[in-house]
Amino acid sequence: MDFKEVEKKVVENALNYGKQYNITIDQDFALLKLYEEVGELSQAVLIHRKKSRPEKHLAEEISKEEVAKELADVLGMVMVNAHVMNIDLEEAITKKWINR
Repeated sequence: MDFKEVEKKVVENALNYGKQYNITIDQDFALLKLYEEVGELSQAVLIHRKKSRPEKHLAEEISKEEVAKELADVLGMVMVNAHVMNIDLEEAITKKWINR
């Protein structure tokens, strides 16, 4: 699956979530949700690195899977933010990171 296909499916999933829960997926929602997901990523990394309360510690592979899930959530919400702001994310990444 290419980047545009992944992005399309992620955005469709977010829009369906909005319909299911009667939430408008607009710029405010997308940005605030991105912040939420970054916070959850931070928490998962702290747990993975054993820098949290001991009762939160998980086995190495399980905590790594949790970090991966949160990275996916952050990336997904970046895609949703690009969508609601009408930004071609693939083009932006190409300009900023690849064709410097």
